[in-house]
Amino acid sequence: MVSGGMTCIKYLLFCFNLVFAVSGIAVLTAGAVIHALYFHYSEFVYESYESIPVILIIVGIIVFVIAFFGCCGAVRENHCMIVTFSVFLVVIFCLELTTGIIGYVKRSEIEGMLENKMNSTMYKYYNTSQVQNSWDILQHEVKCCGMNGPEDWTLVNHFNNSLPHTCCPNSSKDDSCTINSLDKYTKSCLEGLKEKLQNYAAVLGGIGIGVACVQLFGIIFACCLARSIRKEYETV
Repeated sequence: MVSGGMTCIKYLLFCFNLVFAVSGIAVLTAGAVIHALYFHYSEFVYESYESIPVILIIVGIIVFVIAFFGCCGAVRENHCMIVTFSVFLVVIFCLELTTGIIGYVKRSEIEGMLENKMNSTMYKYYNTSQVQNSWDILQHEVKCCGMNGPEDWTLVNHFNNSLPHTCCPNSSKDDSCTINSLDKYTKSCLEGLKEKLQNYAAVLGGIGIGVACVQLFGIIFACCLARSIRKEYETV
C-alpha cells in the first residue's frame, strides 16, 4: 500500500483522470466540429489543414484508453499500469502540443493559401459541380461575393455582368443576379473566409496547447505515484 503523502497523490491522479476523460470529449468534439467546417471549404484549403482536426479526433479517442489505464493503475496501485499511463500521457502530450503549435503557426499562411485556391477555383465554377457547391456555400454563409468583390466574376464571365445566384441574398437559382443588382453582396470572400479560418486555427491551437499544459500535472502525479509504489515493493 502507498502511504503518507502519496495517498493524496493517488487520489489526485484518479481525479485528474476524470478531468482527463472530459478533456478528451472536448478535444474530440472540437476536432469533429472544425473538421465538418473545413469539409465545406475543402476546395479552398490544402490537405494539410484538413488533417489537423482529424489528429485531434484521434487524440480524443485515445484519451479514453489512457484515462482507463490511469484510473485502474491509481486505484489498484499497479506499477505497470501507472508506467503505461505515464508513457501514453507523454506521447499524447507531444501530439497535442505539436498540433497546437502547427495550428497556430499555420494561421500566418492562411491568406496566401486562400488567395491561391480561390483564384484557381473561380474559373472552374461553371464547369465543376463540387467547386460550384463550395463557392455557393461560402458566398451564402459568409455573405460575400467573389474573391475580392463582385467584379471578380465579370473577369470569369469574360466581362458578362451575370453573377452566381448566391451573390444576391434574395434570389433563387433560377433568378438573375447581376453586377447591377442592388441587393448583391459586396464583401470580399477572401477576407471573410480568412477571418473564419484564423479563428478556427486559434481555437485548435488554444485547445491543443491548453490541454497539453494541463496534462503536465498528470505526468508529474503519475511519475510520483509510480516511484512511490516501486519503493514500497522494494521495502517489502
